[in-house]
Amino acid sequence: MHATVPLKMDDIAGSRTQRNVAQTQIELGLSDYDRDNEDEDQILISPSDADRKDHAFKSTMNGPLVDVLHVWTLKRVKNRIFGSIRIVTMQNKINLLLPFGPAAVILAHFLKEEHGWIFFFSLLGITPLAERLGFVTEQLAFFTGPTVGGLLNATFGNATEMIISLYALDNGMIRIVQQSLLGSILSNMLLVLGCAFFMGGVIHHQKEQVFNKAAAVVNSGLLLMAVMGLLFPAVLHFTHTELHVGKSELSLSRFSSCVMLVAYVFYLVFQLKSHRNLYDPVDQTQGENGGVTDEEEVAVITHWEAISWLAILTAWISFLSGYLVNAIEGASQSWNMPVAFISVILLPIVGNAAEHASAIMFAMKDKLDISLGVAIGSSTQIAMFVIPFCVVVGWIMGKSMDLNFQLFETATLFITVIVVAFMLQEGTSNYFKGLMLILCYMIVAASFFVHVDPEHTGHDND
Repeated sequence: MHATVPLKMDDIAGSRTQRNVAQTQIELGLSDYDRDNEDEDQILISPSDADRKDHAFKSTMNGPLVDVLHVWTLKRVKNRIFGSIRIVTMQNKINLLLPFGPAAVILAHFLKEEHGWIFFFSLLGITPLAERLGFVTEQLAFFTGPTVGGLLNATFGNATEMIISLYALDNGMIRIVQQSLLGSILSNMLLVLGCAFFMGGVIHHQKEQVFNKAAAVVNSGLLLMAVMGLLFPAVLHFTHTELHVGKSELSLSRFSSCVMLVAYVFYLVFQLKSHRNLYDPVDQTQGENGGVTDEEEVAVITHWEAISWLAILTAWISFLSGYLVNAIEGASQSWNMPVAFISVILLPIVGNAAEHASAIMFAMKDKLDISLGVAIGSSTQIAMFVIPFCVVVGWIMGKSMDLNFQLFETATLFITVIVVAFMLQEGTSNYFKGLMLILCYMIVAASFFVHVDPEHTGHDND
């Protein structure tokens, strides 16, 4: 009796451990472990049987279980990759436009003269990429904190416009660079902000939505500074008052661009560090009863997945931008449509797809400060960073990229900034303000549809 009791207890312990391993394998879903040993702890066995079972158990731990864990790890990585692909590429209806990107590439190789169709397919193919780029940037911001996240949103939110502009600049298409960046500012300030105000006002028609007036005033001041930077080179050119004809205008543009970049850097410090409390939202999460109305959002992909998707989407947008830019002038001739209209109206609508969707979504959730940050913040970044940055890059490339956007474009920007500044001065919004901004954008679009760029008329209107 004394010899069998210890053996029985050892066997019971081994058997229980064995069943725990089996349960682990079953939970992983990777092994069909033998379940016929459930009552084994109730059976007395001989020492030789115990040795054989102990040997078999050690073999399981050193052999099959290691393989099981290895397979489980591979399966988990595989599931994570496919899950990330599903989240990024299949969970938004706009992704139905993704096949137009490869279609544009195929069309460009086999039907090189069909510039209109190549441009159209490239335009449709870039639209979902721009929206997904904004989504991935927001996901990455969950892991970086508000300061770095704000910089990421500001930078990659305008990545599409910057990529298209740099490609066009490298090909010497300076007017297309100027007009597409100008169009991005006009689109954000009138169309995107107007749609956000309108949809937010319709959903919350029973009240007047409010936003942070102080932050809006700072952005309006920066936009007026950008107008000043664009206005003086144009006036200097068209009044023929240059000290050195053909050189003073370019030199002034480069100096002003450096000043604007310095101002933008200090603006980031002001916004993200020294006066961060100035940008606190107004009544962002409080409902009528004082409770929190929205659930806290969480990231749906990991930070490494977000970084990987950021690289993939940026590379694909860069690739398609080449076909898009090369087909602009051909599309203008095929469609009998001014290049200015394509550059100022059509290209920015695609580049602002991410801003447009997110601004409307936040306005409908009564988070108007975020909508304003998306629309006006993006316009400020293009005016104070992207445009001067392109001038400096053109300077390095040896391209004569300047801030002379011509009188018609500069006047349009000036009037737009004034109109939006008046809309923001009260710190409130409603659907009628949004409707007015949308109608103003329709007037701007119609103006550029009948506008012929002096650079493309064969003579200068000096």
